[in-house]
Amino acid sequence: MGDPTQLTDLSVQELLERLGSSDPVPGGGSASALAAALGAALVAMVAELTIGRAEYAEHEETVRHLRFDAIERRAELVSLAQEDATAYDAVVRARRMPKDTEAEKAARRQALGTAMVDAARAPLRAAIVAGEVLDLAERIAPIGNRNAVSDAGVAALLAASGLRGALLNVRINLPYLPADEPMRTSAPAEIARLEALAEKGERAALAAVDARLVSK
Repeated sequence: MGDPTQLTDLSVQELLERLGSSDPVPGGGSASALAAALGAALVAMVAELTIGRAEYAEHEETVRHLRFDAIERRAELVSLAQEDATAYDAVVRARRMPKDTEAEKAARRQALGTAMVDAARAPLRAAIVAGEVLDLAERIAPIGNRNAVSDAGVAALLAASGLRGALLNVRINLPYLPADEPMRTSAPAEIARLEALAEKGERAALAAVDARLVSK
């Protein structure tokens, strides 16, 4: 398998080839985090195209804060994409551990349990941060540069997609967590909250985008 810790060193073409290969790492969790990171980058771009323009002066301070927050979220999501790949690589390696003796079975069970917790925790955090990006897109859509309002809409769509995709990766890993892992009972409520947030935030952001497209 390729080194899952080096996603940021790959070109776009190389990343797409890795995602489309038989190698399970990186996979959907990393792709979801990167989708949301793209959304954050677009929020920052809309802010950059707004800051310093006289017609948007009343929103200058707010837009500057949105830009800063978007850049922070983008960096965290890229880090989480790598974290997700590393976590699932550990799952794959744990599954390949020998299990001929009782001692080997115990060691494999412990390694797999730890790896599965990490593999669920990374996408859950990615979903939370993607929700924050969705909020940033919703907030900049009505006040950012009108000529870039479609980019704010794309940012919202990418963030919502990344959020939903990350949650799918949490859900698929939950049944494999150790029986005493707190996430088994706490995650379902958080998943429901984030799914509702994705629906509401995406709808609100796109409504703001549509309103400004109509009035152009």
